[in-house]
Amino acid sequence: QVQLVESGGGLVQAGGSLRLSCAASGSTLSIDVMGWYRQAPGKQRDVVAIIHSGGPTNYADSVNGRFTISRDKSTVYLQMNSLKPEDTAVYYCNAVQWHGGTWWGQGTQVTVSS
Repeated sequence: QVQLVESGGGLVQAGGSLRLSCAASGSTLSIDVMGWYRQAPGKQRDVVAIIHSGGPTNYADSVNGRFTISRDKSTVYLQMNSLKPEDTAVYYCNAVQWHGGTWWGQGTQVTVSS
């Protein structure tokens, strides 16, 4: 099993920055991909950014150039710059194990005021 604990959410003005962290514990050696997803009220949960164990990253078009995902062993970060009101959502950390097991964090609220 893998446990994920997120931190770093909060309220920020448009144009500001936030850094999210997600610390994994448990069977961390079996983790392949880690990533961040977000869900706004009334909308589905969508991928924001993912990072593979070998380093390659992928970003949603809406955040490309503004957000940066990074990983240090079993912790994944999301640096969010130039935040916009439409970035407001609950952000969830995700981990996928080599054998396909998928785990989610509890979510952290990010609110961007205009």
